[in-house]
Amino acid sequence: MTEENYGYLKIYFDGGSRGNPGPSAVGAVMYDDKGKKLEELSAHIGEQTNNVAEYIALDKVLDLVEKYHCRKIILFTDSKLLNNQIKKVWKIKDSGILKIYLKVSEKLSKYDIVDLRLISRKHNIEADRLVNQALDKRELTYEGESKISFGNVDE
Repeated sequence: MTEENYGYLKIYFDGGSRGNPGPSAVGAVMYDDKGKKLEELSAHIGEQTNNVAEYIALDKVLDLVEKYHCRKIILFTDSKLLNNQIKKVWKIKDSGILKIYLKVSEKLSKYDIVDLRLISRKHNIEADRLVNQALDKRELTYEGESKISFGNVDE
């Protein structure tokens, strides 16, 4: 738990998948109100669609932010879908997204001010890098079962 007092926090977040659906990850970078980087998030989240990955990224970011006890947050996303659905401009037609939306909505309602901003991908480079970092790391590991029959041969 942090004892710092921040006027607000700025969080750039992103979710992505390789394939749709496919292996997915989230990335985020959090700054304090003076521009100091506080934390980064880079995590693999299994097989998801790109849109679900964007929502999971927001959900994970809100869990991360909670320990700072800040009442105002600025959230930066390059997902037009997430931005417009969270702001109730567009309807949510996917039940998987709706489930995450309801959880995220509850978390967001606890803040005095939520400033959700849609930005271009080129302005979300750090979060995107962290998504790709998690996906690249995941691709280098294999967690499947081995078909090799290891044992000792009696000579």
